[in-house]
Formats: sequence, C-alpha cells, structure tokens
Amino acid sequence: MSTIKRKIGQNKPQDSLEELLSILPELPGVVRYYDDFDNQLRSIKNFKEVKVLDLYIRGRKSNLYMNNYDKGMEEIAKHLFLYLISQGLSVSTAYNRLISLYQVRRETLVTILDTNPSDFMKLWITLFSEYSLPYLLTIKSLLFFLANGNYSVWTSEYNSFISKLSLPFQDKFASIKKGDVFLNSQEEAKIVEYLDNISLHLADDFKVIRNAGLVLCAYQFGMRPVQIALLTMRDIRIWDNVSDVINTVHLTFKTVKQRSKSSSHILLRKVKAEWSPIFIALNKFNLIDELSGDDRIFRLNSANEVSNVIRDEVSLIIGRKSSATDLRHTAAQRMVDGGASQEELAEFMGHTDITTGLVYFQTSANQAERVNQALGISPIYQQVVKIAHDKFISKEELSDLKGAYQIAGVPHGIPIAGIGGCSSGQPACPYNPVTSCYGCRKFMPLHDINVHEQVLDDMRSIVGFFNTESKGDQSSPTYLQLQNTINGVQQIIAEIRGSNHASAF
Repeated sequence: MSTIKRKIGQNKPQDSLEELLSILPELPGVVRYYDDFDNQLRSIKNFKEVKVLDLYIRGRKSNLYMNNYDKGMEEIAKHLFLYLISQGLSVSTAYNRLISLYQVRRETLVTILDTNPSDFMKLWITLFSEYSLPYLLTIKSLLFFLANGNYSVWTSEYNSFISKLSLPFQDKFASIKKGDVFLNSQEEAKIVEYLDNISLHLADDFKVIRNAGLVLCAYQFGMRPVQIALLTMRDIRIWDNVSDVINTVHLTFKTVKQRSKSSSHILLRKVKAEWSPIFIALNKFNLIDELSGDDRIFRLNSANEVSNVIRDEVSLIIGRKSSATDLRHTAAQRMVDGGASQEELAEFMGHTDITTGLVYFQTSANQAERVNQALGISPIYQQVVKIAHDKFISKEELSDLKGAYQIAGVPHGIPIAGIGGCSSGQPACPYNPVTSCYGCRKFMPLHDINVHEQVLDDMRSIVGFFNTESKGDQSSPTYLQLQNTINGVQQIIAEIRGSNHASAF
C-alpha cells in the first residue's frame, strides 16, 4: 500500500471532521465552470466565503445554500463540488450530489471517517437499509473524494472497493415496460390533427406557432426539452422548392446525455412536408423581430421552460397530463413497431450506445398486432373511447338537408355517401370528408347501423391496403387518421346498438 500523504490525529481536534478540515487545502477565491447550455464560461467569485452557490444548469439558475449544511459540512460541500467537476462530471450532477449532501449529518461523516475500510461494509449495509439512492450516491462521491485525496484512512487504492459498493436497484425503464408513458393511437391522432390544423390555418400569434413547433419537435423527432431549447436561428434551414408549393425545412439538433464523452455529433432532421409551414411561419416571426445567428428560435430561456410549455400544450390537446418525455418514448416505440433496427433507433434517438433502446424492442407489439390495433379488432384495444358528435338524424332528415350539408367523399378511392350530415356545411370544412367526420362535434350521423358497419368494412380494407403498400409505416399522419376514423365509426355503431337495445324495453 502506498504511503498516505496526509495523516489525521496529530493535532487532536474534537473529532475526525475537524481533523479533516484542518488539513484540507485552502479553497480558491474564484471557481470557473463551463455552461454548455449558454455556451460560456461561468465564474463563482469569492468561492471561499460565498454563502449561496449560484449554478446555471440548462438555462436555469439553481441555488445551493451553505447554511443548510450541518456545522463544518459547508466547507466539505465546496471541496466536494470542486472534486466532482474536476472529474468531468456535469454541473447538474454536482448540484444533485450537493443537494443530497444536505441530508448527510455531521455525525454520519464522522462515523465514516472513523471506520476502517475493512470494517466499512457493515456500516454500508446499515446506510443501505435506511437511505435512498441519491443519498447513497452522495456518500460514494464523498468516499471517492477522500480516497483520491488520500485523506483519513482512505487512499486511491480503495477506489475499486468503493466502486463495488452496492446501490438499491432502480429500474429506470419500469414505466416503459408497463406502457404508462406511451400515448395511445387516439391521442397520437389528436396531436396529428392539432399540427395539421395549425399548419393549415397559421395564426398571426407567435405563441401559437411557437407552441406548435415545440410539440412538433417532441412528437415527430422525440427530442428532449434541452435539445429543443438549444435550437438557434442557424439551426433551421428552409429550402425553396421550385416545383413544390411547400418548402423543405431541416433542423439541426445537438446530442445530449451521452455515455461517451467523445460523442458530440449533431442530429439533422427533416420536418414533415405538411407541417413545414409551422417552422416557416416561426422563422418569419423571428426575422421580423431581427433574430439572427445564436438567437434561440423559440425564445425560451431554459429547458425547464420548454418542458413546461410542451406539457401544458399536449395536456390540452389529448385531455390528460402528459410530457415531452412521453412524446419521446412514444416516438421511439413508434419507430420500433414500424420495423426499425437497433442502429436506426439509436440514430433517431441520438444514442451512441445501441443497447440503450433495447427496452423498446422488448415491449414492442409485433406487426400483426399493430395492424389489428389500427383495424380496431385487437383485444388489447377493444375499449372504445367516447367520441363527441352532434345529434343523430333519420333518413328523412338527411334527405331534407341541402347538398352542401350532406356528407360524401371518396377516401382513398372508395366512394362513401349517406353517412350523415354536417351542421356547418361540408364546403366550409378544411378537412377530408368522411375520414375527418367521425369524431367531429359538427357531425350528425345517420341513425342506421348498417350504413356505418359498411363504412367500417371499407376503412379496414383501406388500412390493409395501406399497410401493404407502405410496409407498415404506422408513424404517418394518414395511418393515424385511419385508426382514429375506425375508432369513431365503432363508437357510432356502439351508440346505435345501445339505443336500439334500450328502445326494446
């Protein structure tokens, strides 16, 4: 064993913590760290005396209050912070460790200092049984700090021992395995309809366009809030298409949270053609206000702000609380269910380790099950969600309606008519007839179950054809719209059956 550089016990202070404090090197006057979100070097001035550490994490200022630590632990906290960032850990990780250090009592640290490594396992078992994972991670960080500084009886030769100290098992993929984080097909269809509507009817309101752009990035690309927040004016490219009405839009995202420190590649993504108007409008707003270069296109100052806006917007769209993380997981599962390989999923998600996304393959339904879900015949998806519509009408009432208020269309080459009426008139509706009527509040369905059962059969034949021709691309808006239409038709049939049953009594 190498010679210990510093020995404790020479000056006989009151306890081991005071001994440790007496031999620690003097804290620097200024500490600097790199803020990768705002791309600048940050300075903590008067580091030795400061009572509040102001740390900038993903655009948001977070505070560490030194007065919250036990007596003597304030200086330990500052030394631990210096050690963690010197080891290449992010400021975010260092902040989390120091927050958990609030829970570490002075007597606990004294006990750690007084315990020989050979006897430490008994103490660790006690700590393991009493405290949570963040607390134990902080204790391990403290041990590494002691060992790498050769303080107390700990030396760098014990690094391997410290690394092997067990931690509580935490399945970070538990919510994915249970399926709690995924949006169902009806909810996805609502988001697609929302993005379609914004693209077709561009509002003269920056926030409306901005919010749609945020949702788009999370839904179509599965990007994290921090990646979305980092988008700048130079990260958006709009290509003029001479032969096409809609221009092509490319976005360049940065990779984050990678296991490999050497990975810094960018992620180039193409916005779906039908949703390109959202970013074209957003870009026009920003150019009018003279944004350029490094200016952020969404004009939000932190990943936390982006996360909050997406959460609020998506929750309004689908009618329940949901987050950007849910959209990211849904996008990943959509890729896998559509037949993506491990490599393709890793590229889509921005992972450098292809094993990170294995959980999505473990939870994925097979191709047949996905088609059955679209057809509305899967036992897993048999529960039909209540879909709003106007009153039912009779055949006589339908025949009395003017032609403009009677619904008819040729969805995907199949002529369909006589399913009901529209209270606002079909010419005034910007959406496709028939496929968009089921689920619309203005729809007045015909009270004839045979008509709607025929529509159901027709829609299922379209899904089968579409699945064959598109090789199972269930991520497209068209496929999701077909699923939503089938769900709507099933709901109308269920209501008619219910009313017929009730009238028999």
